[in-house]
Amino acid sequence: MKKVIILVGLFFVSCTSNLSNQPQVYTQEALGTYLSMTYFADERKDFSQAVDSTINAINQSMSTYIDTSDISQINQGKQLSVDDMFKDNFLKAKEIHQLTKGYFDPTVGLLVNYYGFGPQKLSLEVNDHNTDSLMQYVGFDQVELNAQQQIIKKHPSIYIDFNAIAKGYTVDRIGVLLEQNGISNYIIDIGGEILAKGNNVERDNSWRVGIDRPAEGNNERAYDYIVALNNQAIATSGNYRKYNEGADGEKYVHTIDPLSGKSVKSDVLSASVITSDCMTADAYATAFMSMGYQKSVEIIESLDEIEALFIFIDDANQIQTYVSKGLEDFIEKI
Repeated sequence: MKKVIILVGLFFVSCTSNLSNQPQVYTQEALGTYLSMTYFADERKDFSQAVDSTINAINQSMSTYIDTSDISQINQGKQLSVDDMFKDNFLKAKEIHQLTKGYFDPTVGLLVNYYGFGPQKLSLEVNDHNTDSLMQYVGFDQVELNAQQQIIKKHPSIYIDFNAIAKGYTVDRIGVLLEQNGISNYIIDIGGEILAKGNNVERDNSWRVGIDRPAEGNNERAYDYIVALNNQAIATSGNYRKYNEGADGEKYVHTIDPLSGKSVKSDVLSASVITSDCMTADAYATAFMSMGYQKSVEIIESLDEIEALFIFIDDANQIQTYVSKGLEDFIEKI
């Protein structure tokens, strides 16, 4: 019997036969969204406790929604030595911050709160004066990690938020968990951030996922493209569904430009990034939303290890699609 699983932003297809070809499916709530993973094994395997432990450890390290987490304590001005998970995210964030010329910036979390999307809403009117005042505390170049793995901030009001990278990292860590237990054919999805390894065994082909069609204000999902993943991750970011409406009636999208401090809808409606690990894909997908189409294409064409699909608005106000050259053979239009 064919079974179709529709996910937020992406989908995959599988069916059942004998045990070795039968997908084992695990789902739960995680990180404020859903977690779904499908894997193949010769015997029944239950990873629920191990997955819970992995997520709990990452939350305790980097969740800004937990007051006692390491990142929350750092944001409160306390000094402590962070764990290796925090270090992994910090170093990757530094790398992508530099490669995107500041468009990926975890210190934008203060502005995320300011626009009403973060865990701590700021009681400030959104206006140019307040935005400019907050911008002095934005800039990942003002934050360092010393030899004792302590975070050093140039100003105590700097607020670090790894939400645009830690979800992808969590997907990667669960992938490591599966592989340590002998699982080589699997797909993991946390809120649309996906890692796929091996094959969809019962169909004897690559894992195939669909890319969500942008449609503002519409919770129905439709798909325009299917991409085949070959031991790769994909992350999709868009600002066409999630926004807050201010007292002035203005719609503020959840993607913030860390260079201007503005919540401005860019010409990129959706950015899907494909690379070897989900943490990197997650971060770049976020950065490309604030960078805009032209700058994002320049980055993609300068990096061999990253592919992308952008749905964007051209100069004639028409919806267009960009597919990077290395992705052309692995993607099809529905």
